[in-house]
Amino acid sequence: MKAYFVKYKLHFKRPAGTSRGVMQSRDSWFFFIKNKNKTGIGEIAPLKNLSCDANAELEPKIAEVCHNIQDYNYWVDDGLMNFPSLRFGLETAMLDLKADEDKILFPSDFTQENIGIPINGLVWMGEPDYMIQQIDEKINDGFRCIKLKIGAIDFNKEVAILQSVRKRFSADKLEIRVDANGAFTMEEARKNLQKLAALQIHSIEQPIAAGKNKELADLCRERIMPIALDESLIGVHKTKDKAVLLSVIRPEYIILKPSLHGGIAGCSEWIEIAEGLNIGWWITSALESNVGLNAIAQWTATLGNPLPQGLGTGSLYTNNIPSPLYIRDARLFYQPKEKWNLNYLNHE
Repeated sequence: MKAYFVKYKLHFKRPAGTSRGVMQSRDSWFFFIKNKNKTGIGEIAPLKNLSCDANAELEPKIAEVCHNIQDYNYWVDDGLMNFPSLRFGLETAMLDLKADEDKILFPSDFTQENIGIPINGLVWMGEPDYMIQQIDEKINDGFRCIKLKIGAIDFNKEVAILQSVRKRFSADKLEIRVDANGAFTMEEARKNLQKLAALQIHSIEQPIAAGKNKELADLCRERIMPIALDESLIGVHKTKDKAVLLSVIRPEYIILKPSLHGGIAGCSEWIEIAEGLNIGWWITSALESNVGLNAIAQWTATLGNPLPQGLGTGSLYTNNIPSPLYIRDARLFYQPKEKWNLNYLNHE
């Protein structure tokens, strides 16, 4: 086997706003494994200022893995614990290499276009008019579950937006999830969660910053509204540490991103531990291109989770990789007759 990689810059169609700032573009590395006449591809997509491997050590580590690709089992089992996005890219490149059909990593009814995966509609932070415009677009497109990024503009303005939506759509007609990306202090969180609970918000993702486990545990015990963890899971790699974290905080949900949370193997372990503690979960992409999204979606389709998943990010970029993925009626589908076009990797 031989391995190599290509760096690729993805450009957002619109600035993507979160409480950590606004993104105009993001970098991905495409990892290739070649064996005779077959080549598998995976995507390495760490998020700046969030992923534990979004640092200067990543690219040298990718090069090291390429040079020592024969040690594949070591890299996936132990050698990339601190490089979850690289672990995911390596896992999926090998799955693609071994697949009977290109890019069909997990054959299922999904890859035969017999079923679609229910997904939420993502609404980015911005001025109120822009956020309302996005919400209207999602509802008009048939979404009955939307996720709003909150915590960057004045919270009272965000509540006013949510109130206007609730006046038009009751909780049984439209599920609303919010993601604070750790924007609130403990005092703010208590007060803000009360306001959100009054609007029958389904759940809030990461109301308090990662690392504040005692405060998060206290907030979860108060049961003001369902709390989901995301950033708190980043960098927790050992099975024992995962079990302790979930046992102590006891969130209602965890939200798993293979590029952030240990690849497919790491996320599978999180799911097993969560289910043992009666903690719900769903899968979300981490703004990968269609290459990474395809792998995540195919894996997710095999898990049988009926909740809307966070996999509606394929249309975010001006220069995404053309793929068989498409969205219809708030579901993500795979059209096997459509072909992949990896020629995009030669252009930016």
